Amino acid sequence: MTLIDHLAELRVRLIRSVLAVGAGSIVGLVFCRQIFDAIQAPMEAALPEGSFFIATSPFESYIAYFKVALITGLFLATPLLFHQFWMFVTPALEKKEKKILLPVAFISALLFTGGALFGYFVVFPAGFYYVNFILEGTGIRLLPKMADYLGVALTLLLAFGFSFELPLLIFAGGKLGILDYSFVQKKRRYVIVLLFVAAALLTPGPDVLSQCLLAIPLWILFELGGLSLLLTKKRSRQE
Repeated sequence: MTLIDHLAELRVRLIRSVLAVGAGSIVGLVFCRQIFDAIQAPMEAALPEGSFFIATSPFESYIAYFKVALITGLFLATPLLFHQFWMFVTPALEKKEKKILLPVAFISALLFTGGALFGYFVVFPAGFYYVNFILEGTGIRLLPKMADYLGVALTLLLAFGFSFELPLLIFAGGKLGILDYSFVQKKRRYVIVLLFVAAALLTPGPDVLSQCLLAIPLWILFELGGLSLLLTKKRSRQE
């Protein structure tokens, strides 16, 4: 294919992807209130009696619901987005590369979803509980804004999702020749410290519990990534 042919193919794939996101966003608009209620549930459960969510501008709820609809559209369109990406890059790949790309894409989506769900069901309740706990007895009442909370929640969910891609990144580094198992072994103690620092920055509360709830799974994922390098090394020797 010529450069013009590649650009025309890319244009078709992008248009289809945008249409898919748009269709998913329409579905998100229909159910935006219910979806936002699900997103705010961890904080709502941690709020003391008498506290509630607020909106401080006339159109804050519209903006929040529109963001929810857009994120929902992206989520619903993810399978088609992966398919369009796959159809665009497949002609440029060799047979061996085609075999590994699809499993890697599936595992990546699975790890990202698992990280986001882990943050929502495990880290959010503990972190938001502590955020409200430190205000007890101060006379200060937390009244979270819709837009502010949505921004924080979505940022954290994305951070948890991407952080769970760690073993896949280590595996990819091994495939590219950047990492090997001996290097991972030597740097383990430093990586563990960095993981706990990253967990402290990502978790919503400054308490040790919520930090450990994220850092320990990341540590396990790091070890799994190192194990994948070891298994790959043994397999290459056998071949």
